[in-house]
Amino acid sequence: MNLPLTRSRAMRFADHVLDAAERLEERWGQELAEVELAVEEVPSLEAVEDAGNAVPLARLLRAGRGLAPRIVVFRRPVEARAAGDRELALLVHDVVVEQLADLLGVDPETVDPHYADRYGDDD
Repeated sequence: MNLPLTRSRAMRFADHVLDAAERLEERWGQELAEVELAVEEVPSLEAVEDAGNAVPLARLLRAGRGLAPRIVVFRRPVEARAAGDRELALLVHDVVVEQLADLLGVDPETVDPHYADRYGDDD
């Protein structure tokens, strides 16, 4: 008996993270080459404390002691803020954009000009 292959929510979420990286790779490939991407279910207590006791969506771990920089996206808090799969994909992309911007010391709009379309000023 063959059962249809299904992907778990965690696997689909990891796919969104990889899709976000691939979308950014064309413009930022060199900068992303050394960056590790990871997914964790929930933020650690240390990540929450670093975020001022708010629930963070991601965390940037800068390079040091022979380790590459790492962007960690927290699956459950991100999923809790998205109403559907399309919104989830956009939110994951924006979270990765924000973390890469922080790593590079630039505005998120520099990393992805479409970021401003969703979060820019309404003036």
